[in-house]
Amino acid sequence: MDMVQQATQAAAETSHDPFVFSFTVFVLAVIVGYHVVWNVTPALHTPLMSVTNAISSIVIVGALLAAGPVEMNLATVLGLIAVGLASVNIFGGFMVTQRMLAMFKKRR
Repeated sequence: MDMVQQATQAAAETSHDPFVFSFTVFVLAVIVGYHVVWNVTPALHTPLMSVTNAISSIVIVGALLAAGPVEMNLATVLGLIAVGLASVNIFGGFMVTQRMLAMFKKRR
């Protein structure tokens, strides 16, 4: 049995609440994300913004898939909201990145 199958089997055999597990992963991701963003050197902020925009574009693809079905249900509504919020995040991120890159241009 390979490692992935063993991990899947071990996760299935535990009696932990899935919400607690998911919430723990979320909290750990918030802590790691906070330290990654605030401990990066100023020269790397522009590439970090570009990566953030790329992640947001992946989120919008998932949101479009969720909003795609014809029938109107909670998943479709949440997908539409996610499309709107991710779009604002992407366009705002590109505007901020453009301003940050303009700071590195030589003035004449």
